[in-house]
Amino acid sequence: MTKPLLVCTNSRSARFRGQRGATLIIGLIMIVLITLIVVSSSALSTSNLKSVGNMQVREEASAAANQAVETLISSPFTSALGAQTFAVDINKDGVNDYSVAVAVPTCIRALKVASAAPSDVELPPEMSSGSVWGTEWDIDATVADPASGAAVRVRQGVRVVLTQAQKNTACP
Repeated sequence: MTKPLLVCTNSRSARFRGQRGATLIIGLIMIVLITLIVVSSSALSTSNLKSVGNMQVREEASAAANQAVETLISSPFTSALGAQTFAVDINKDGVNDYSVAVAVPTCIRALKVASAAPSDVELPPEMSSGSVWGTEWDIDATVADPASGAAVRVRQGVRVVLTQAQKNTACP
């Protein structure tokens, strides 16, 4: 007697036989999508880093120009008018970081002061007698940093009290 041949059909394997490559395709699509997200976020962070770096260089150049203007204003600049160049060390490491060109200060106008206001400061004799003038000046400073490409222009107004003789010399 021969034994009957048993044919076992696995219904489960028959179901998945038509879908063998679908998982691989979906997996590859997911890997491509994740790769695109990573690449785009990397490019975005790089451009943000460049923008922040450019803003920092611009702010440093602006601070250097302001420092040069303050140095000029704190000196008796009306006695010897002329263009000046200042070397500025922003980070205080002993190396000059920026070169600031300050144009010749321009006297905009002079107004005669009727009388000097009382002050706690002892005025020199030439300012306590005679005519006193309140002069207004325009200070123009420019910074051009070839290393970073930063270019900043700062203009500042200042009022300076001068005697009649100083006014005639500096602000005709």
